[in-house]
Amino acid sequence: MVEVAVFLLAGFGYGMEVWAAQGEQSRIDTAQLAELAWMQHFFVAVIVCAGLAALFRAPWTVLSQLLAAGAVAALFVLAQHDYDRSHPDPAPVPSAGYTPATAVAGGVTESLRLC
Repeated sequence: MVEVAVFLLAGFGYGMEVWAAQGEQSRIDTAQLAELAWMQHFFVAVIVCAGLAALFRAPWTVLSQLLAAGAVAALFVLAQHDYDRSHPDPAPVPSAGYTPATAVAGGVTESLRLC
């Protein structure tokens, strides 16, 4: 339960930062990247807590910590996927020998004709 409260409070804080940016894309991106970095560190901390619980042979605590780690991992993957989809890579630059295909009357492109 402590992990859930900490995660929700941190998420609320980063959400408020995005809200305070009021459409300024650089501040929004900075807040999203900071949230992803925090989430990654939080995941490591939850895994360490699960390791400590296993070390002290507390099976129910290990189970709850592993469930929390799985939830954090799933949320981290979803957040990273959302960020990657909103920031696609730029289109590749064509090489020097590239000539675009032009359409001709028969529907065959001149640059693709082999004969």
